[in-house]
Amino acid sequence: MRLQTRPEHHLTYCSNIHPGESWQEVFEQLRRYLPGLKNRLADGRPMGVGLRLSAQSAEELVQPDKLSEFDRWLDEEGLYLFTMNGFPYGSFHRQRVKEQVYAPDWRTPERVAYTSNLIAILSGLLPQDVDGGISTSPLSYKYWMSDEVEREETFRESARNLAICAFEMANIHNDQGKELHLDIEPEPDCLLENSRETIDYFQRFLLPVGSTYLKKEFGISPDEGERILREHIRVCYDTCHFAVEYENPEEAVSSLINAGIKIGKVQISAALRVPKPNTEEERKRIAERLQTFAEPVYLHQVIERRKDGSLRQFRDLPQALPHFGEEEMEEWRIHFHVPIFTDRYEEGGKERDAIGGEIISTQRDILASLPVLLRQTSCRHYEVETYTWEVLPPSLKGDLSESIYRELRWASEQLEESAGRR
Repeated sequence: MRLQTRPEHHLTYCSNIHPGESWQEVFEQLRRYLPGLKNRLADGRPMGVGLRLSAQSAEELVQPDKLSEFDRWLDEEGLYLFTMNGFPYGSFHRQRVKEQVYAPDWRTPERVAYTSNLIAILSGLLPQDVDGGISTSPLSYKYWMSDEVEREETFRESARNLAICAFEMANIHNDQGKELHLDIEPEPDCLLENSRETIDYFQRFLLPVGSTYLKKEFGISPDEGERILREHIRVCYDTCHFAVEYENPEEAVSSLINAGIKIGKVQISAALRVPKPNTEEERKRIAERLQTFAEPVYLHQVIERRKDGSLRQFRDLPQALPHFGEEEMEEWRIHFHVPIFTDRYEEGGKERDAIGGEIISTQRDILASLPVLLRQTSCRHYEVETYTWEVLPPSLKGDLSESIYRELRWASEQLEESAGRR
């Protein structure tokens, strides 16, 4: 839906919350949830859609008959597509995902082909007056790289492959007048996990290697190649991921903007935040509660801030738990997307911490980020991305439609308030 105070800005939720890998399964979920949510949230206005497709469902939807059917349905329901999630390539629910969410990575033709299908789908459905974005993985997973040589080659190969997609989107803009962008989403333990690494990649690899490739393959001048890359390859700012990295929103956004890197999409999401317990009894009690989040489907990276200000990283929550509450710990942040509309939870009429004890969320980082993003960037895409409803502890679960409604309503209120303070 469009913001009332700033109608060129769009808000939706990501459909990766819904299970389904075939297009038929995805479409059934959209028909089940979207019309009702639109009726409750959009005041009779059109409502935007954030669509997640697996490689299988993208291959099915890109076919002209399926695309036309979906286009008609969107029009009949007063819905429009403006953003897509092209991060998870394969299955994303009800089986082990973990580090396989990054495969195939940006070294591979499979990732390029999948993204090309998403570009074709988005260009076919995007309204003429709206720019369209596709969030994508931050190149690869650091632990798959055996040494610095392999890491640098991954940077170079990914730059060439991203340039292919940028060139495709540039041609669509020239032919159809539609503005599309691919938004790289930094995430803990990936090749790009924070603003510093993202800027370094753009400056050392994407722009020089990508523009050289475009010149070699398509005869484009280096200046024009760099313009194409800067315009069509952007960043997806996920408030959960940047919070887990302890990044200051003002500094992170400013550094990206000063480097000439556009933010194409903001994913509004929250992580778990755990201050160091004060007593051994409290440590044991909180560790027990944290154990309920150590589920087998998704990867939940943990970053510990230590007393000396340094950061210590763990690949996943189960590996981190034996170290909870150690002497040098000051705070943990855990990559587990939790509901954004509160960091407190009401149970039996009594307000208490969302999970109990001193486990809360990084909601305050969302509140700090939105005014900065609205003030400093040209980004017009905002998407709530809490995909973990199926694996949340029972105390945080609720009716899915009602939960999505509460998330979107809260996000809308915060965006409207932040836009008003601009």
